Amino acid sequence: MLVIHGVTRSRASRIIWLCHELDLPFRQEPVIQAYRLANADARGAPPNTRSPSFLALSPAGAIPVIEDEGLVLSESLAAVMHLTRKHGGNLAPADAAEDALMLQWALYAATSIEPDALTIQMLNRPAAGAEDRALVTDAIDRLKRPLKVLEDHLAAHGHLVGGRFTAADLMMAEIVRYGWTDNRLRAAWPAVSRWLDACQSRPAFKTMWAAREAEPA
Repeated sequence: MLVIHGVTRSRASRIIWLCHELDLPFRQEPVIQAYRLANADARGAPPNTRSPSFLALSPAGAIPVIEDEGLVLSESLAAVMHLTRKHGGNLAPADAAEDALMLQWALYAATSIEPDALTIQMLNRPAAGAEDRALVTDAIDRLKRPLKVLEDHLAAHGHLVGGRFTAADLMMAEIVRYGWTDNRLRAAWPAVSRWLDACQSRPAFKTMWAAREAEPA
């Protein structure tokens, strides 16, 4: 059985959402980020990203990691693409061209959108000071170029690849949502907002999200 190491409040959410889309059974090992613990090295600490048993799987000490029939992958987007290709269906690429396009969108999301989207998620809070608010505004400004690309594409096509919901949409949606905690983005990019709402209305996403919400914050 597929094993997913990582709590759902992590990038493991991408893989867990995919598993629910594919009706793919998995076992989850709830490895938590070490920085969320008061003392990750204490005796009796829960399995975490500094636990020796986890570091044996992921020397970088980062979640998620999957184990799939002897294959160990420690990058969430690579895991999503691997499982999608392996198990097929409408979420998978129909041919080599779609495979390349899905990979292109995944890399675009990870390199051009995720860093600034994460800044927004981490710093955009009611108690944020002036410096943090300025950093969030800067991140929103930097996202104008990549989000314009995404907005125009979705306005024209509705989905990223093949005119249907695929793994490319799933990966992009789980990255875009980090920034959508700021209503300025939701207002500025209506096609992206409609698409994100549609992605998050899928039953598989709701199942993953309910599990995520059930975990300690």
